[in-house]
Amino acid sequence: MKHPALIGVVLLAVGCGQAPSVEQLIVAEIREMESQIESGERLNFMAHIAEDFRGQGGAMNRDELRAYVVLQFNRYKDLSARLLPITVQEITGTEARADFRALLTGGPGWIPQDGQFYEIVTHWRLEDGEWLLIAADWKPVQLGP
Repeated sequence: MKHPALIGVVLLAVGCGQAPSVEQLIVAEIREMESQIESGERLNFMAHIAEDFRGQGGAMNRDELRAYVVLQFNRYKDLSARLLPITVQEITGTEARADFRALLTGGPGWIPQDGQFYEIVTHWRLEDGEWLLIAADWKPVQLGP
């Protein structure tokens, strides 16, 4: 199920007489995934992940990512993600890279129990007209001096 943000980007670009850019499409995919994390839609979230996905330098495959996502959803009932500026670099017409930082928090109520900034590097491939996540690496970022 596509998120309204992705549909809005596509309709806006078509209405202006030009196709959406690779950057617009990938940012829309990432924002849709962010929304699905916050609403607990792990199955829809995994629809963005390629079958041959590799994470953390190749140490994690798609099934292991799915298990990790389920673990996080079960551990943090109120999981929230705030993505900071997303930078997209088109590598070829069918491959791209997107880098960003994310603040992930979880816990009940207004004040999250846990929170961590991550630096995230993602790689994408265009398959059958859809951009799919083929690789991701993330590491915690320490803030402050």
